[in-house]
Amino acid sequence: MESLLVIDDEAGIRVSIQDVLETEELRVLTAEGAEDGIALLQSENPHVVLLDIRLARESGLDVFRRIHEIEPRTLVIFMTGHGNADTAIEAMKLGALDYLVKPLDLDQLQQVVHQALKISRLMHAPASVETAAASGETSDRLIGNGPVMQSLCKQIGRVAPQDVNVLILGESGTGKELVARALYQHSRRGQSPFLAINCAAIPETLLESELFGHEKGAFTGADRRRIGKFEQCQSGTIFLDEVGDMPLATQARMLRLLQDGQFQRVGGNETLTADVRVLAATNQDVEAMIERGAFRRDLYYRLRGVTLTLPPLRERREDIPELAHYFLFRFNRQLGTNVQTISQEALDRLQSHHWPGNVRELQSVIREALIGSAGPTLLPEFLTLETESDSPAELDTAGPLGAVDQNAWADLGRFVENCLLQGHPNVYRESLRRFDRMVVGQAMQHCSHSQSRAAELLGISRPTLRVKLRESASEAES
Repeated sequence: MESLLVIDDEAGIRVSIQDVLETEELRVLTAEGAEDGIALLQSENPHVVLLDIRLARESGLDVFRRIHEIEPRTLVIFMTGHGNADTAIEAMKLGALDYLVKPLDLDQLQQVVHQALKISRLMHAPASVETAAASGETSDRLIGNGPVMQSLCKQIGRVAPQDVNVLILGESGTGKELVARALYQHSRRGQSPFLAINCAAIPETLLESELFGHEKGAFTGADRRRIGKFEQCQSGTIFLDEVGDMPLATQARMLRLLQDGQFQRVGGNETLTADVRVLAATNQDVEAMIERGAFRRDLYYRLRGVTLTLPPLRERREDIPELAHYFLFRFNRQLGTNVQTISQEALDRLQSHHWPGNVRELQSVIREALIGSAGPTLLPEFLTLETESDSPAELDTAGPLGAVDQNAWADLGRFVENCLLQGHPNVYRESLRRFDRMVVGQAMQHCSHSQSRAAELLGISRPTLRVKLRESASEAES
C-alpha cells in the first residue's frame, strides 16, 4: 500500500486532506509538527509528503532539508499561503516537486498527489535487467534469455553508470520506458529524482512550459510563476518519451540546454543552469525526420550519447513463452485468478503471431485471456489475437481496418454477455477499452487516416488521438 504524510499545524487541514485522499490503496499519515513528521518519515517511509511551508515552531524549508537528508527520493509538495509563493518556488529549486496555494483546491490536490505517486512508483518500482531466477517477483523485468535480449541487458549494464545521455529506439510497445527506468536505477543518479515526460501527450503550446517553466504573464492563463521539470529535477534524470513529437521551437531550447547546461523560463530573461541526465525515446525513424526537416540533426547527435535499440517481439520469438508466463503470474495476483500454466497449443499460437503491438500487445492478450478463462490451464480459445490491420499499434499507418465492421460490433456484445454470465470483474473497463479502439479505428478509416480530421470528428485533441492510437492495446495505467 502506498502512503502519504501530511505535516501541517492546522488540524482542520490535516483532517480534510485525510478525508479526501485516503483510500484502500493510499494510507494518509498526519503530523502536527516537524518532530512528529520526521519520526513518521523514519518509521513509515511514506512515498509523498505534503508539507506546510510555515509551521508553528519551524520553517518548512528546514523540515524539507531534513527530509531530503533522510531520503532524497521522497517527493515533497509544499502547501503555502498566498504571501509565501516566492518561498515555495525557492524550495522547489532545492528539489521539491510542486506547491499548492491555500485554500486548497481539492481537485488540484488530487491531481498533484496522483502525479507524485506515479513518479514515486517510477523511481522505486524495481526495473531489473537480471535473469528471471535472480529477480524479485515484484520487479518489472526485461525478460528474455535469447541472444538479442541478453546483448541488450549487457549494454544497459555498461551504459547505466556512465553519465551520458541515451537515446532509446524501438517500436511502440517494446518496453522503452522500462529500459529508461533500469538505466536510472543502476546509475550514479539513482538516489536523485526521476521524472518522465510524454512529449506526444502534452499540447505543443504547453510543452515548453512543462519542461522549462514560465514566468507570470508569459501567456494567457500564466497567473503565477511555474518551475519546469528541469529545475525540479536538479542532479536527477529526465526521461523524454516520444521525443520525435517535440516541436522544432522546443527542440531549439533543448539543444541549448544539452550544449551549455543553460535555459530560460518561458517569458523570462534569467539564465538558469541544469545538471540533469537526459534519457530520450522514440518509435519514429529520426534520421528520416531529419531529412524532411522535422527534427534537428544537432539535437539528435546531442541526445544520442549512446543509442540503445529494442528489438520487436517478432524478432525474439524464443522469449515469448517466458514473457507469457511472467504476465500470467503477474495478472493472477492482480485479478485474483488462479490459472497455473499455458497449454502448448496456446504457446504455439502465441509464438506464431506477428505481434505488431509487441510486448504491450502480449501483455494485453494474456490479461484479457485470464478474464475470460476457466480452469487451471490457459487454452488457445481464450486468446484474442488481432490481425495486423486492426491492431491499435498500427492504426495510424495501416490501410482499411477490416475488423471494424458489423461482425466486430457483434463480437463486442458477445464478449460483454460472456463476461457477465461468468461473473468476471472489470467488465466495464475491458468493454470500454475494446469499444474505444473500434471507434478510433473506424474514425481513422473514415478520414483516410488523417489524424487531424479524425481528432476533429471525435471531439478530442490530436495529441490525445496519438496516445489512443499508440496505447489502446495496453492496460490502463494504475
